[in-house]
Amino acid sequence: MSDSSLAKDKSQIDEFELEVANHDLQNLLTVEKEIGVLEAIKLYPKEVFWCGVFCLGVVMAGYDGQIISAFYGLPAFQKRFGVQLDDGTYQITAPWQTALGMGSPIGQIIGTLCVAWPLEWYGRKITYAFVNVGCIGLIFMQFFAPSLGVLTAGEILAGILWGCLVLIGPLYASEVAQIKLRGILTAMTNLSFVIGQFVANGVSDGFSTNATEWAYKVPFAIQWAWPLIILAMLPFAPESPYWLVRHQKIDEARKAIRQIASKSVSDEIIEKRLQIVIDTDRLEQEMEQTTSYKDIFKGSNLRRTEICTVVYVVQVMCGVPFAMNYSTYFFELAGFNPSRAFDLSLGSTAIGFSATCFTGLSLTYIGRRPLYLWGLGFTTTLLWIIGFLDIPKNYLSRPALSNTQAALMLIWSFGYQLTAGPLCFVLNGEIPSTKLRSKTIAFATAVQAMFFIAATVALPYMLNPENGNLRGKTGFVFGAFSLLCFIWSFFRLPETKNRSFEELDILFHKRVPTRQFATYDVTSDLQITGLPDEEKSNVVEENPSL
Repeated sequence: MSDSSLAKDKSQIDEFELEVANHDLQNLLTVEKEIGVLEAIKLYPKEVFWCGVFCLGVVMAGYDGQIISAFYGLPAFQKRFGVQLDDGTYQITAPWQTALGMGSPIGQIIGTLCVAWPLEWYGRKITYAFVNVGCIGLIFMQFFAPSLGVLTAGEILAGILWGCLVLIGPLYASEVAQIKLRGILTAMTNLSFVIGQFVANGVSDGFSTNATEWAYKVPFAIQWAWPLIILAMLPFAPESPYWLVRHQKIDEARKAIRQIASKSVSDEIIEKRLQIVIDTDRLEQEMEQTTSYKDIFKGSNLRRTEICTVVYVVQVMCGVPFAMNYSTYFFELAGFNPSRAFDLSLGSTAIGFSATCFTGLSLTYIGRRPLYLWGLGFTTTLLWIIGFLDIPKNYLSRPALSNTQAALMLIWSFGYQLTAGPLCFVLNGEIPSTKLRSKTIAFATAVQAMFFIAATVALPYMLNPENGNLRGKTGFVFGAFSLLCFIWSFFRLPETKNRSFEELDILFHKRVPTRQFATYDVTSDLQITGLPDEEKSNVVEENPSL
């Protein structure tokens, strides 16, 4: 047999082996998309556990943001740091409410933008550990604050670390989760926020009748529990396989995937999952994706950055600052006594917690896009109704109006936490490319924090009796913004359910229209990922749309 014949035979054999390997990977993706959620949890139980550990930091962030706003209606805090009004009661002035409320968002802008670099340099585990050590120190500043000025400074510094935690939680979940669990585990970020808010409202409610300084010092001290728990467990956690592959640590990536899988998952499946991670990284290299902030505004990444940023900003514009963060204060202004106002806020977070627990079910059977649109439309309608209920001039003498508003606020909490709330973190975990995910989420979080600062500046003046005294009419303001967000979502928000990161890379790179994301067939486009790097480059050059 001639050398040319042997070379031809070897070429055919290599081509056949590549085709089989690529076919096997596609089969694995198909199987992983089709298995049920319970089966996925059975196969990869440690994914759920370790994502929960990384989301404990988000619990801290949710707790701190809620505890400060709850203190505005806490009698002991009002008397210690507030000013006495003509009727003998005490109030935290609108400027100080604004300053305290801005502390955490200002810090988050700095924290989220800066932490993206150490996350890429040192990995998720080491960065997470250092952030938690810093949290332990800064809680001392909050606990011993002698004045509102020192407390505000403590909130800003702590906010830097809260911003890091808010980024690390969903980032880690999106990179370790099996495709069927990805939505549920990234939605765990929202559940963690709700748990933090629920605990904060519960603690505030428990101390609402306490007239001593411990009514606000103990809530600060509780924050020490979470970083201690996290630091005790973190040494045993697996690192992100995507980060390990990007840093050429293939063996460690293989061990990380094995660590989150049950013993029933074969070594062959582990190797295939590892190959999918490697192929995704290679595809993004072929698309010339680097890891600087300027790259999130280039090419198809600009569209991804837009989606991630807007869905995060929607959290502010759809009414969260009003309906959740300032709910206790609003209930008091609506005529409820402080104890009743705290009970209602606690009930709101409890309802939100229950709704978030149902998110796993809704994400399994309903697509991201329809769930988001229906939820945002529902909460927008409620905001307008709350505003109209506040129009009658004899509002304060008609308790039925304030009671109805309170009931609608609770329903709003359920609707939001079932839909747009958790889906923000799901979409932020799925939309960005794997290489730019940390920086895309960091940018989106920073922009959201800026909008939250604007809302924090405005809300005290809208609600405070000495200023705007809008009460429920604030629903008109957020209702209008929420309507604009709904319109944007209808035209710009794509469906990402059951799509691998590799498939999403291709969909965005080919600029597939928003409404075709759910039905577009990427099978033929994925075939190039099984080719050698040199041949793959040629295919990409010859077909710029790929």
